[in-house]
Amino acid sequence: MSQPTTPQTCFICRKHRGEIESPGGAVYEDDLVFAGHAFIPDGKDAAYLGMLLLEPKRHAANWSDLTDAEGSALGRAAAKLARALVAACGAEHVYSFVLGHSIDHLHMFLIPRYADTPREFWGLNVDEWPGAPRGELEEIGELCGKIRAALE
Repeated sequence: MSQPTTPQTCFICRKHRGEIESPGGAVYEDDLVFAGHAFIPDGKDAAYLGMLLLEPKRHAANWSDLTDAEGSALGRAAAKLARALVAACGAEHVYSFVLGHSIDHLHMFLIPRYADTPREFWGLNVDEWPGAPRGELEEIGELCGKIRAALE
């Protein structure tokens, strides 16, 4: 059995402390939450453009671990970011998912579905569509700039 993740060893906490870089930088940040573009998986194709991760800054494993203020901040940020994804990348729908236990720090995926996405790729496998918009660090950075501008 693996050891519980602590704020010192947590990947997300390390990112918030600046030890790990978020591609394109923060797209949204306040006192309680942070949002940035998802990383390019090692050894895989470029990242699905617009896949954001929204996280509480305090190390909290689950929704039930959040304070009321943190829960409210996450909800407000998710709504703002969804509108920004529609404006910045023309998303026709924005999915939100909280899945898995690979990182013991709550993180919400906000994932745009683009207008030409075939129906069989809607939902959890939206990023598996072969024709999905993908990009490397430069394209991620450009899109993050558009998202930040849409938030203003």
